[in-house]
This record gives sequence, structure tokens and C-alpha cells, in this order.
Amino acid sequence: MPENGVDLLDGLKRSTRSATVRAVVLGLLIGTLLCYTNLYFGLQTGWISMMSLQSALIGFLLSRVLASSVTPQENVVVQTTAVATGTMALAAGFVGIIPALGLLNVAQDGTPPIHLSWTAALAWSFAVAYYGVFMSPPIRKQVIIKEKLAFPSGTATAQLIAVLHKLPSPTEPNANLEEYSPLNTDEGHNDDHSVIAGESLDQTPSHLSQSWRSLTWSLMVSALITLLAYFFPVLFSIPLFGAYLAREWLWTFSPSLSYIGQGIIMGFPTTISMTFGMIVGWAVLSPLAKFEGWAPGPVGDMSTGSRGWILWVSLAIMCADSIVSLVPVVMEFVTSAAQDLTSRGTKNDTDDLEVETPERLVPLRWVYWGFGTSVVLGTIVLWTIFGNEGIEPWASLLGYAIGGVLSILAVRALGETDLNPVSGLGKISQLVFAVAQPSNVVANLIAGGVAEAGAQQAGDLMQDLKTGHLIGASPRAQFYGQLIGSTFSIFVTTTAYNIYTKAYEIPGPSFPAPTAYIWLNLARLLRDGNLPEKSGFFMIVFATAFALVSAVKVYCTQGQSRITKYIPSGVAFAIGFLNTPSFTLARLIGGAIEATWRTRQQSKGRGNDITLVVIASGFVLGEGLVSVVALILRSWGVGVSSCWGCGHGMCSGCPRG
Repeated sequence: MPENGVDLLDGLKRSTRSATVRAVVLGLLIGTLLCYTNLYFGLQTGWISMMSLQSALIGFLLSRVLASSVTPQENVVVQTTAVATGTMALAAGFVGIIPALGLLNVAQDGTPPIHLSWTAALAWSFAVAYYGVFMSPPIRKQVIIKEKLAFPSGTATAQLIAVLHKLPSPTEPNANLEEYSPLNTDEGHNDDHSVIAGESLDQTPSHLSQSWRSLTWSLMVSALITLLAYFFPVLFSIPLFGAYLAREWLWTFSPSLSYIGQGIIMGFPTTISMTFGMIVGWAVLSPLAKFEGWAPGPVGDMSTGSRGWILWVSLAIMCADSIVSLVPVVMEFVTSAAQDLTSRGTKNDTDDLEVETPERLVPLRWVYWGFGTSVVLGTIVLWTIFGNEGIEPWASLLGYAIGGVLSILAVRALGETDLNPVSGLGKISQLVFAVAQPSNVVANLIAGGVAEAGAQQAGDLMQDLKTGHLIGASPRAQFYGQLIGSTFSIFVTTTAYNIYTKAYEIPGPSFPAPTAYIWLNLARLLRDGNLPEKSGFFMIVFATAFALVSAVKVYCTQGQSRITKYIPSGVAFAIGFLNTPSFTLARLIGGAIEATWRTRQQSKGRGNDITLVVIASGFVLGEGLVSVVALILRSWGVGVSSCWGCGHGMCSGCPRG
């Protein structure tokens, strides 16, 4: 932390309570909207957003409107609680693992589909939602205090909070935000930090009022367009390249402001990687597989069509990219552990660097008891839900142990690269369980879900703890916020998913849940080794290519090379395969808008203007808000008003779609 800010921040954090009721309530309100938004987008495309920066901004604006301005430290708790509430859709597997269980069949998997009731889904969520939270406090000193890992999105959120509250810049002297990509996880879980890396923003009352108006209007416009698209589905399924390509090859365009907003938040480099993936997957490999007879079914069929065929290539790219990107993290972890062992018996300077008093820290006894209790109870719950045929108790304990180790790797990867490879880490657990419980697809999926949940929760909290460290918020207050947000979100997310499954077919035309197929495909591959015709060759080719690309990217990142941002992201490229072209095209527009805006603002010397991020956040939240309205309308039996223009058969909700 810069020297000129130490005394001020030290005084602030000693005199201000962070875990206030208003901070937690604000966080829960914002997080609930994010939760519905993330579940909606996650089931559509596999994309969710941490939205920590946006949560801090919205919390600040809301508190001003309510004439009860939060302090900087309260704002940290607001965004910590909001993130914990908003990301449960991914952490508890509602966009991947749980839909995958519903896709099981006796012929391929040796077990019938598993559809969890509301009570069972609630119990599952409790079983996986906590142990990762207890992983972060004991390693906070090492990665934040001693090593000062960058955690770029956490640092960016701290910068935004600092300028909103007119504090000195909290950036660590060794942090270099400009070289990091905004993409945070390989599920598409991301934040934007590219626009607030400077020292100050114009926070006059008129500017704040303008920010609030921008957020409100962008949200309302996005909500209105989304509501119109519910009644007139063709609005979000335009046959841009003709009815034939739309009907036979799934090439439509969705002018959804939310996906344009996502592209703005992701940034141009990420959306370009997705677009390249879309072109290779949907314009090259999909027709090739169809015409060669490797995927003879309808293109959109996940089992026999080319959409299911290219998912295997996407899986190979994701695994290769995740594993290679983890190599330096593992090496550094092993080296650091070896150094700690050789230095035992000598004084550890980490304690000397601790800036917090004991009453503001999370006691280790809480960590030990919390972690142990969550693992033991989680094991019992999993055995109760799935039985020995699903996963045996010893295997659950092994899953938690693997998940704990992988959570540490997730934290380090996030701190160094701003990438939390939760899906890749889950797949590592799947590989282990292919040996531990061979031929058991259910156990394989559960093990992957446990690892993903731990990595997600540990990474989110550590990112937030970095923000709190720079702003002077109490780690214990943030810990409370994380636990409260996670607990509250278990009920919100489980209920929302239960309503979705009653109103829609999941996976289905409206919500294809593409990541569910990725999880299930790997589990099936590890069970019987059968691949679609010729897909193995392309998996090897693309995995090798992106392993090399990832290695180059890692090397350039460690050398802080400016060309890093121009190297394609393997995960983003794979998501271009995963999603139909309609979503990627809209995100590309958003990415292009972000690049144009950033260039113009920098040329005017106004690189810190956050207006575009505010508008993009409104776009995303507007459609998320209407998703709740659409869910209610669907549950009441209120359908589309007109199927005009839906002759290509790609309109969601239309009988012909």
C-alpha cells in the first residue's frame, strides 16, 4: 500500500465497523438480482459473472439514493456479500453438475437420470457451499500479506471503492493491472478492471447523478427489449444470414443488450478469442462433421449432431489450457512449501507484516471446526442423497481432500493471473475418480462438483479479501458476509432452479445448459472410452495446439510482456464452440464497443471514465431482472403473443422454435 495512504486507511479501519446490517442487506439485495441473472445466463450459455466491481458501484449508488451512504469498509462487505450470493449458481453446480445428473441414462451410464427435489438440491448445496470458504482465511497471510499477489479484479474493485469514497489509491507497488485479461474463470465468470486503473474519478454530485441515470436507463431499456422478445421471440433470433443457415446450421443473431453488455465487460481480446472459436467450431468443424458423416443427426442434437460433436473438441481445449496454465502455479506452490519447510524454526516475518488486530481476523479454531464440520456433514449428506451406488462415504472424503488441495491452486492461479480455472480443476478431480471409483459416472460428476465448489468459494473470498486488505475492511466482517451471502443464496438459487425446471425443459431449447454436456461427456469418456467418430483426432490436434498457446501465454505473462493480451485465450476460444453463434456475435459487438470507447477516452485523457461499465452493468442486470418476470409468466401459462418470423424454427418459446 502506498505510504501516503497508510495512516488515513489505518485510522479509518480502526474506527469504522464493517459488518453493519445495512451493508449485509444491501449485499443480499444486489446479490439476489445477480443470482437470478447468473442462473439465467449460466443455463443459456455457461457464462456467469462475479460482478464484484459492479456490486460495489451499485451499492454505493443505492446508498446515496437512500440517503444513508456506506463507508468504504461497508462497501467492501456489500460487494463480498453480493458476490457470495450471486455466484451460487456456479458454486453449487446448478448450471453444470445438476443438469448433467438429469441427463444420465441406463444404456450409456448404467444409472437412470437423477432429478433432485427441492429438498435434495438444498441439501446438496449445503454439502458443497462452505468448505471452500474456510480454505481462504488461513492462507490469506501467505498470498496477500507476504507474497502480495496481484488479484487484479480484487485490486481493481479496491481502486473503484477508493475513488468513489475519495481515498488515496490503494494499489500495491508491485501490482500491474494493465497486463491482465478481464476473464476470471473458464466458466466465463468475469469482471472488468480495465477502466479504473488510475488515481481518481470525477465524483461530483452531478457525475454521480449521471452514473445513476446511466445505470437506470440502460437497465430499463434492456428490460423492455427483453420483455418484448418474450412475447415476440424473433426479436432475439434474427436469421441474419438467411433462414436456411438459421434452420439447418443454427446461425442466428440475438441483438440482446445483455450479451452486448457482457462483451463490454469481457473486453475486446476475450470476445475476439470467442469469435475465432465460433468461426472454427460452427463454420468449419460443424459442417465438416456433418458432411463426412461423423455426426449424421440434426446439427443441434447433442448426441448425434455436430453440436454435440464439437463439444468434445471444446472439452479438449479447456482441459489442455487449464492444465498448462496451472503448471507454473503448482511449481511455485511446491517451491514455496519446500522453502517453508527448510525455514522452520526461524522467525516467520509474515506475522510481523500482519496489519490487522486479532479481533478483526478469523480465528484458526473457527477455520478448523468449520472445515471439519462442513466436510463431515457434507459427506453424510451426499451419502444420504446418492447412496453407496452414487458415491461412498470414503470417496466423498477423498473428494473433499482433493477439492481442498485444488482450492489452494485456484487461489494462487487467481492471484497471479486473474483466472480461476474452476471447471478445469473439477475435471482434474474427475480424472482422479476415474481410478478411485471406476465406471461410476455419478461419483465422477459429484467429485467434479465438489472440487469446483471449493475452488469457486475459496477464490471468490480471497479476491474479496484482497479488496478488503487494500481498503482496510475487517477480514472477519468479510467472512461473515461470505457465510451469510452463501447461506441466503442456497435457498434463493435452489428455489429459482426448481421453478425453472417446472417452467422449462432443462436442458432444452430455451436453456441448453451447455456446460452440463461438458461435465457428462468427460465422465462418460472416463467410464467407457468411447468417442464420436474422428473426434479423438481433432481433440488431440486442438489440445496440443492450445497447450502450446497457453504455454506461450504463461511465459509472456511471467515476463510481463505487452503482447500477452494479444495471445488467444484457450478457454474463451472453447466457449465459442460451446455457445451457438447468436450469443458470440452479440458479445463481439460489445467487445468492439469497449475497444472503441477505451481508445477514444484515452485519446482525450479520460481513461478513468466508468460510464461504459455502468451502462454495460445495466444491460446485463436488466435482462436478468426480466428473466424473473418471464419465469413467472411462463409458470402462469402466459406464452408468446406472435410467432411471426419464426419460420426458421430457432425462436425460443415459439411452438415452431
